[in-house]
Amino acid sequence: MKQAVILTIFLVVSSFSQELKITANFFNSDQKAGISVFEGDVNIIKGHDELNASKVTIYTNSEQKPTKFVAEGDTSFYIKTLDGSLYRGKAQKVIYIPEKKEYYFYKNVHLKQINEKKEIIGDEVVLKTIDGKAYAKGAKKEPVIMIFNLPDEKK
Repeated sequence: MKQAVILTIFLVVSSFSQELKITANFFNSDQKAGISVFEGDVNIIKGHDELNASKVTIYTNSEQKPTKFVAEGDTSFYIKTLDGSLYRGKAQKVIYIPEKKEYYFYKNVHLKQINEKKEIIGDEVVLKTIDGKAYAKGAKKEPVIMIFNLPDEKK
């Protein structure tokens, strides 16, 4: 069993051009189904990006290349996009599609673009890092909130 755990982690990590470091309290894998589950204080670091969650499920294809990450339970994250934009935030659920470099954030989303001093608060936010685009949707009774820090006109 221990060898299977090490092999699965190696295969997941080796399919990335940058090192992927995952720490968690519990790990379970079904290599045939292409599913690896990390639970309890999960921390994932890849390059400048970091994701923390209660549970992360990684789906892989037949070549053991990750196709989707699903993080659940009080997730927090730090993301650097290809154009150098820096994002920090939290949500109850995050889905990341590596091939498209797209993030989907759900429930109580608070996304802050650090270097532009912009914030998005909503129930559903999509961040497309290749295109540099973001989309947001509010909850049924809550609107999307956008916060911009504008320069003081007197200066």
